Amino acid sequence: MKFLAQELPPPRAIEETPVTGKNQDPLIARNLQKEQYVGILGLAIALVAAVGFFSRRFEYAIIFAFFLSAIIIAFLLFV
Repeated sequence: MKFLAQELPPPRAIEETPVTGKNQDPLIARNLQKEQYVGILGLAIALVAAVGFFSRRFEYAIIFAFFLSAIIIAFLLFV
């Protein structure tokens, strides 16, 4: 069992990769954020319209829940 008696090399410092200009990570789609928000908003409007076609009261409940959620999220972000 010589493993315990062997000397270990000194630890090396962790070096950070330098950032050149903007972070050019190809796995992050930075330019598609606006399109994603527009798509999510379009889906939400389509959902409310489809539900409103069947039940007007349920449509009002969903709209109220969206606005209440947005108010609570904004409150929690800025507090």
